Parts: sequence; structure tokens; C-alpha cells
Amino acid sequence: MPLLPTRGVLRVLMIGDAIGKPGRQALERELHGLREERGVDFATVNGENVAGGMGLTMSTAVALFDAGADVITSGNHIWDKRELIPQLDDEPRILRPLNYGSVPGHGWGIFHAADGTEVAVVNAQGRSTMIPIENPFSTMDALLEDGADGLPPVTLVDFHCELTSEKTAFGLHLDGRVSAVVGTHTHVPTADHRLLARGTAYVSDLGMTGPLDSVIGFAPETVLPRFLNGMPTRFQVGTGPVILNAVLIDIDTDDGHATGIERVSRIVEL
Repeated sequence: MPLLPTRGVLRVLMIGDAIGKPGRQALERELHGLREERGVDFATVNGENVAGGMGLTMSTAVALFDAGADVITSGNHIWDKRELIPQLDDEPRILRPLNYGSVPGHGWGIFHAADGTEVAVVNAQGRSTMIPIENPFSTMDALLEDGADGLPPVTLVDFHCELTSEKTAFGLHLDGRVSAVVGTHTHVPTADHRLLARGTAYVSDLGMTGPLDSVIGFAPETVLPRFLNGMPTRFQVGTGPVILNAVLIDIDTDDGHATGIERVSRIVEL
């Protein structure tokens, strides 16, 4: 049953990895209407693949903000467009993973929803089969402990990570201490969205907002040779209808506990 707006509850939409021009265009076409239709107070989009399928530029970030995103999260591909790196310090609404340590940009921030409610958004990145950066578990612990007096009750976490096991462990580790933990990176939506025992909304992967008939967003003809004969290829973003994947989360603004989570998935014809 679809979630219904409730007084004292903040409604958040967290959207999976936007892939290239099709992902951006789908959000430009759908996000404002979706926010109005479902009473969304605050929206995040993972935008690390929106610039040509790999990385983010300031112009594509502005397009996502204009489309209705309040905050852009990211992951390992945030560094792919080198021209963006020096600008990360100046745009707090674009997040890079917290556990990269002393690098440009912001790993978290406090923002305001449409009704004025303070919302903290944190971006973290896993380590299994990925680059060996700082431990996301201890880094999150330090943030929650050091910033306990300054963090608002509503705290959202985008965990950019390869393995569902690491994502599940991360969600359970943070259960009751944050409002939501959503996984990104694999571009494939998982069916395990649920409320954890202590009040945190969780899903292992939001899925992507990108071409439906593709290999995780990329044109099959540019990907299949790698599987057929091992030859290197240059990936190109796919075409055709776009699948928009997200979750809708209701959060009690007093204690920050999630009260509901619903998967949102729709096809967008461009």
C-alpha cells in the first residue's frame, strides 16, 4: 500500500545512480511532478555517473538541482571529471564519500527540507572489491559520536558499495542511529527494503535511473565484447526508455526514526 503523508513526518525521496544524459533527462521530466504527486519534502540523487556515464560536472550538477534534487551524493566516480574536483569545496550540496579522508569536498552536510526541517545527509563508500580507503564503519562512528550534539534527528546515509553483505552489515551497524541507509553503486535494485529493528529504513541498492534495455546503463554492444572475447571496449551510455528507481521514506521529525519505506520505480519514455 502506498505511503500516505502524515503530520510530523518528513517525506524523503532517495534516487538511485543517474546514468548519463538519459538519466538526467528523465529526472528533468519527472522529478518535480513526482515530488508534488507524492508530497516529497526532500530529495537526494546519486549523480556520480550523470556526465557521459562516468563522473559529474558542475553543469550536470546544476541540471539535477534545477530538476528538483536537494542534494547530490556520489561515490568512486566523483573524481572522473577532474575539472569538478577544485569546485567541490565550494558546493556543499555535492557530496563525495566521507571516508576518503583529507581530499577536496564534503562528505556530509546539514540541509533544509521544503518545510524547514533540518536534514543531515552523509555519503560513505565501501571497501570490499573497491579502493582501500578509510574504514566506513569507524568513520561513521566518529561522525555520529563527535557530531552528536550538532546532528539533527533526520539523518540520511548513501552507502556506495559493491557487496550486499557489506551494505547489510553497515545498515545493521547504524540501525537506530540514523534515519535511513540506502545502497548505491551496483545499479541493480534490490527487493530487501524494510524498516530495521531500531527504526532505520534500509535497502541494499536503490538501482539506477538510466536506460532500461542496457547493461547497468550502458549500451549492450559496447559491453558484450568484454564477456564474449575479453576485448577491451569503450562503454557508451544506452538509449531508449529510462527506468527511474528510488525509495520513498517517511521519517518522524522528533526522533528521526523511519516509519515507512516504499520502493518507487517507473518507466520514462524520452
